[in-house]
Amino acid sequence: MAISLEQIRKNCSDARGLMDRAKTEKFAVGAFNLDNQETLIAVAQAAQATNSPVMVELSKGEADALGLDNIRDMVENYKQEFGIEMYINLDHSPSVEDAISGIEAGFEFIHIDISQSNHDASIEEIIEATKRVVEYAKFTGAVVESEPHYFGGGSNVFTEAFDFEEIKKTFSTPDDAKSFVDATGIDTYAAAIGNLHGSYPVPKVLDIHLLSEVRQAIDCNISLHGGSGTPGHYFEEAVKVGVQKININSDMRKAYRETLVKVLDENKTEYAVIKLMDEVIDAVQAVVESKIMLFNSAGKAKV
Repeated sequence: MAISLEQIRKNCSDARGLMDRAKTEKFAVGAFNLDNQETLIAVAQAAQATNSPVMVELSKGEADALGLDNIRDMVENYKQEFGIEMYINLDHSPSVEDAISGIEAGFEFIHIDISQSNHDASIEEIIEATKRVVEYAKFTGAVVESEPHYFGGGSNVFTEAFDFEEIKKTFSTPDDAKSFVDATGIDTYAAAIGNLHGSYPVPKVLDIHLLSEVRQAIDCNISLHGGSGTPGHYFEEAVKVGVQKININSDMRKAYRETLVKVLDENKTEYAVIKLMDEVIDAVQAVVESKIMLFNSAGKAKV
């Protein structure tokens, strides 16, 4: 199904309304990574079961594999089928051109992050690229997110612990956050307070006091990337401080892979793998629902 420019602009207006509600009502919208149709079904079912607004998000690799227009159509179809409030975020767009492609495809949320393709990008380069995306996003009203430096880790399950002292070197500061928001005009600031992409054998530690200082310094939305493997109480505290968006990926992938391995092992003579996916979808849905409860977004959907 094609989606009109009029509908895209309405969706983006609704997305902005959602973020305003999240700020006022003290909840965070879960942004759950989309690897395939099964993952999308799991997120949609979780949103329906909890009456929670949700985002599904994909980065460039997933976007290239699945297709921006295909994702737009699938999400629109499942929104109608399940009667849910659901949006799409293009996560970590490595170039202005990639971000513009997401805007033109009708994605409501766009994250521009040129440091993904160039970890050594200067602050001037990051600001200039971000400003271009903010300006272009006015075409549809898409919500633009960014940050002033490379955000580490990876969307996977790691066996080695991270070096917390190294991570602290890239923490956000209130002054830097304000300068970046003022310079770019972004809608959402991706804060670094101990959150890190991926899941590790040690729990993450979030600096909630620093988050409070960043919150006081800026008026725009705040997001937390790298939510997987984070003790739940940090999410509850972060939401109370004023975080509007939290990204989850590796926890979902871990549930998906481990459950798939189990059902394949239990069904060695079944080659119609689609018949085995219900248990996998249920496992991913359980992860999504558990995060929704921690984010205080259950019951907050507006359809």
